[in-house]
Amino acid sequence: MAPRLSLSTGETRMSSGTPRGILRLLRLAASGAALFALLSLGVAMASEPSPDAPQWRAVISKFAQEHFKNPAWGYSHCLRDYQLARQLAAEDHIALDDDVLYAAAYLHDMAAFEPWEKSGVDHADQAAAIVDTILKNTGFPMKKIEAVRGAIRTHMFDRNPAGAEALYLHDADALDWLGAIGVARVIGLVDPHGGNPTGPEIIPKLESNLANVPPRVLSPAGKKRVPERTEQLQTFLRQLRQETDNLRLL
Repeated sequence: MAPRLSLSTGETRMSSGTPRGILRLLRLAASGAALFALLSLGVAMASEPSPDAPQWRAVISKFAQEHFKNPAWGYSHCLRDYQLARQLAAEDHIALDDDVLYAAAYLHDMAAFEPWEKSGVDHADQAAAIVDTILKNTGFPMKKIEAVRGAIRTHMFDRNPAGAEALYLHDADALDWLGAIGVARVIGLVDPHGGNPTGPEIIPKLESNLANVPPRVLSPAGKKRVPERTEQLQTFLRQLRQETDNLRLL
């Protein structure tokens, strides 16, 4: 499930219509360290649970920040999914159980990390099966655990969510594979030391996301965001091929 990429630091020539987010990404992608800084920016800027929030939220936030370290599905991805899911639901005038959404958003990828991952089991299924072991004794209202399991189990774009919290987490997670952030996440997986995956090897993942993710964004608010994020990803891939002799110089 996962990879960091270094692009040339030479002058970047792009059309006037190129999204500013893509331009910033290409400049920052001059080094793996700079790219990781971009991905981590959301952590520094994201608000922590408010003082009057239930204590279990602070416990889960700290847990995720300490254990989920990956440029594509780490702590900052959890924050983005939570915040975007709330925004999409608000735009659709849908009330969510915020306890369920918070727990599911922060813990949905936990089985992508040791010691929670399980060989041969999809990370979504494994996380759904064991999420109670993290939430119990934190103060989380355990009567809501099955709703959390359901949202985690169907968070991937190729699955079919049932229930409002599951739907908006699903769409937020899907949209996070598109646009400038989708590029940053995937390029962040490139091995800076020349191992696998390499830069050229990771590009098919971006192309796959472009082809497969947009049709799987299901909510009205989510669908409204698809065209812009799709255009950003298309622009990046097109310009990258032009500037690298169709990836041969990547």
